[in-house]
Amino acid sequence: DADLVLWINQGRGQLAGEGKCIRAIGTLPTVIGQRAYNFSGINFGTSATTGIAGAINVRSIQVGVGEGLKWINARGWTWFNFYNMSNVTPQQGEPSEWSQLAQGTTGSFYVDPPPDTVYTLSCDCVCQPIALVDDATVEALPYLWTDAVAYFAAYLAFLSAQSPARQNDAARMFEHYSTFVDRARQFAT
Repeated sequence: DADLVLWINQGRGQLAGEGKCIRAIGTLPTVIGQRAYNFSGINFGTSATTGIAGAINVRSIQVGVGEGLKWINARGWTWFNFYNMSNVTPQQGEPSEWSQLAQGTTGSFYVDPPPDTVYTLSCDCVCQPIALVDDATVEALPYLWTDAVAYFAAYLAFLSAQSPARQNDAARMFEHYSTFVDRARQFAT
């Protein structure tokens, strides 16, 4: 049972990343003068009610200004590092550009200019689900995507058997998984 639960949760995590099917807007307060922020600091509410463990990718960021939101331009890290980080005397102000540096659940991003006051960043994120523990655990994966999870779990189970026949079964389960992921994406768009 422990292996099955592990494989199911691994399948859910892989599906969330591949399908980008758990999207949420999280908030993050800036710190005066600080450029670097970790994904772990983004607030999505209580994981027990949202089913979200955290961000694995930040797609866009807006900054709260007055009663509204203002788009912050995304830049590739190489560009951002060359033009924004290579400044020995950065001037503080309202963040107008950002770039993701680290990847996945331990990811991070930088903003420029460094904040001159506390701003609230509104981050559009692809998220990872919390691990399923029992029937009461909130499922963050939307329906249609959840149909693919069983095939990924079966794929991992067959891979663990380490026999040639089971390797073929694993390949077949992965094909089924891919089919269901493709169908879910097609239906969702």
